[in-house]
Amino acid sequence: MKLISWNVNGLRACLKKGFLDFYQEQKPDFCCLQETKMEQGQADVDLGENMLEYWNSAEKKGYSGTAVFTPHQPLAVRYGMGKEEHDHEGRLITLEYEKFYLVCCYTPNSQSELKRLDYRMEWEDDLRTYLMELDKVKPVIYCGDLNVAHREIDLKNPKTNRMNAGFTDQEREKMTTLLSSGFTDTFRFLYPDLEGVYSWWSYRFQARKKNAGWRIDYFIVSDRLQNAIKQAEILTQVEGSDHCPVLLELDI
Repeated sequence: MKLISWNVNGLRACLKKGFLDFYQEQKPDFCCLQETKMEQGQADVDLGENMLEYWNSAEKKGYSGTAVFTPHQPLAVRYGMGKEEHDHEGRLITLEYEKFYLVCCYTPNSQSELKRLDYRMEWEDDLRTYLMELDKVKPVIYCGDLNVAHREIDLKNPKTNRMNAGFTDQEREKMTTLLSSGFTDTFRFLYPDLEGVYSWWSYRFQARKKNAGWRIDYFIVSDRLQNAIKQAEILTQVEGSDHCPVLLELDI
């Protein structure tokens, strides 16, 4: 089973930069997108026959948003986490299957001067509770742009970025808490000490050319799926966004 997650930073823009070619080349079982910045039908997304599309768009036009494309019919679909304060920005889609839940997430950014850090902390606590409730029923595959570099090796310049959005002590601690609650970071499971592999680069200062990046896009799975992890990759060669796709192969 092949899964791909990608913050496309505007799917309409990414469609003009080769998204469909990438999709047809990979042919994933599940393609989870973040920051779609559109509603279904605003662009022609020709994925081929028998493809199912699930969209959760923000109420604010051209902002945030998630989508999942798959040929596999789910048992159920849920948009958001059922909390009024979190469910207006199109940040969460959950698909239920016989053997697992798939959760596509676009985590709120804490923003400049950490204006949204307090809200981010509420989101993290509520989402962790949500994932743990799902995990009581069946294993969880949780993916997306989670807007945090967990460890110092997850970004190029940890010392100068400490306490910037995405690398605050508080955000990192929430990721530690999640992973200690029965979940596994699949990339670090396979490559615990690998450095220099990132999934996001600023558009400024030729950051991608210099590989001055951050690893903030993840596949996280329930611990009991560890033995099912066959491959976890960050597809750094794929362009089309300021993020690159991340890939997970599971045998379940």
